[in-house]
Amino acid sequence: MPENILIAIAWPYANAEIHVGNLTGSHLPGDIVARYHRMKGDNVLMVSGTDSHGTPVTIAADKEGKSVEEVYKKYHNGFLELFSQIGISFDLFTSTHTENHFKVSQSMFLALQKNGFLFKQFSLQWYSPSADKFLPDRYVEGTCYICGFEGARSDQCDNCGNVLEPEKLINPRAKTGDGALELRNTEHFYLDLSKLEPDVKDFLRQRAGYMRDTVIGESLRKIESEGLKPRSITRDLDWGIPIPLEGWEGKRIYVWFEAVIGYLSAAIEWSRISGQVDAWEDWWMNPAAKQYYFIGKDNIFFHTSQWPAELMGAGDQFAEIFTGEKARLTLPYDVPANQFMNLEGQKISGSRNWAVWGRDALTRYDADALRYYLTINMPESHDSDWDWKEFVARNNGELVATWGNLANRVLAFCYKHWDGHVPSFGAGGDEPPPLRPADLELLSGIEAGFRTVGEFLDGVKLRAALQETFRLATTVNQYLDQLAPWQAIKTDKDSAALTIYTALMAIDSLKVLFAPFLPFSSEKLNGFFGYRTPLFGEQYTQAVSDSLGEHTVLRYRVGQIANLSRWQPSQLKPGTKLNQPGPLFKKLEESVIEEERARLGK
Repeated sequence: MPENILIAIAWPYANAEIHVGNLTGSHLPGDIVARYHRMKGDNVLMVSGTDSHGTPVTIAADKEGKSVEEVYKKYHNGFLELFSQIGISFDLFTSTHTENHFKVSQSMFLALQKNGFLFKQFSLQWYSPSADKFLPDRYVEGTCYICGFEGARSDQCDNCGNVLEPEKLINPRAKTGDGALELRNTEHFYLDLSKLEPDVKDFLRQRAGYMRDTVIGESLRKIESEGLKPRSITRDLDWGIPIPLEGWEGKRIYVWFEAVIGYLSAAIEWSRISGQVDAWEDWWMNPAAKQYYFIGKDNIFFHTSQWPAELMGAGDQFAEIFTGEKARLTLPYDVPANQFMNLEGQKISGSRNWAVWGRDALTRYDADALRYYLTINMPESHDSDWDWKEFVARNNGELVATWGNLANRVLAFCYKHWDGHVPSFGAGGDEPPPLRPADLELLSGIEAGFRTVGEFLDGVKLRAALQETFRLATTVNQYLDQLAPWQAIKTDKDSAALTIYTALMAIDSLKVLFAPFLPFSSEKLNGFFGYRTPLFGEQYTQAVSDSLGEHTVLRYRVGQIANLSRWQPSQLKPGTKLNQPGPLFKKLEESVIEEERARLGK
């Protein structure tokens, strides 16, 4: 039976371009898993969007001298372009600055309030007398009182990962240069996470069998050592989602609370603009649905502890407020968080331009070349490193020489010697021939690969899945070396035909196994084989209007492949007409290495 699979991918802030570390950390792994489940015939909904609220965006607007809306839309449109070019196949990539997201977030706020998990409290926040306003957390930085890191912001230290108490920050200063700061009392709403701590612990322990040890271990250790403490969910801001209560007009719902609600609001928006108003419930009010959250390690605690707490705290009240019917929201199934990718031995830094920017890299390299290196080097269990020398070596030695050369030489040889058709056998010409032991051994190994690779993908072990697929491609090369059809055709064309037919069957199957990782070249290869139905659907942008204005979203059209399993071995028939084949990948010159290294840091 098809499963309902929600692929929820971290929402990028609208304050910077996306680099390869972001891609391999969340966007690409989510896309690979989504494509796999679509090929299996599962009901997949893959959502994310631009995190357009919060202080990172307003800081960027201050720096650029533009309105916040201008800045968020500039980066948002860049994200749409990048994801289209590199093939991150969102069913919906939207924004938090939509009427729909406002309503969903406000409904979640009211549900938590109704269930007794919100309370009001005065607290000390940093205030700038010269600017005559409270400064949001990211506007204030200083020295962390826990680890001594000098660039900590007032609510959290990015070095040690601890949530901080603003009044304890050492040597606080305004990033905007708004003079001396002082602590003043301000009233805010708090989410009482402490009441939900027992439920969150139970939730994590129930998932210990399949969530990554790095994720479960970190989350439980943090709760055991620190506990789940109440956190303020409102701020003194004028950009963001209004608090849905009278008397709170000068404050907004804070970004850490409302951004994660975007996974829910995006599903609701997708349903509405798709003309299936209640379809989102298949993933959000269905306890059998599996929700996967693809994030980086710096966001683990939000997604394993605080977001489940929000969902559990809302109980059945969110659904009643939003739809009029009582139902509990589905909890996360897995949070396969990745570690960080470094660059040439150093931490990626946008401010120092020590980064490989996604859109820039795509002007020089094919999408699948980037996708391949980012997957084979994915930081699943520990930090990894982007190295330009390794990128060139793997592109030339693995993509081009192993997989690309295998597919191209077999198809080109067949196209030439069998008049552009798969070899035929017997009187009718379209019946599969009797296979030899070597042929059977190869094809049975490839068939077993669908189970092995599928199990890796089900477990979100993407590097292992790609490595196993490449191992299978190597067995086809070994098979061809053993039977040498290039020589056999001179003396025994029937034997060569059988070898080529077997190799084509294997390559046709491998095309499917490679497809979640390398969708562009796999689709190209699918066309060489003469298939008229594509492996995947297509992406397109759409303008959507609401009371907040017009925003552009990225969508995915499944088309003819809905609920049709593609995850199966080749059924290639003898005599099938082929299309003129060509190379799948480009060989890179060694000079690329130093050229790219010279771009760094400038």
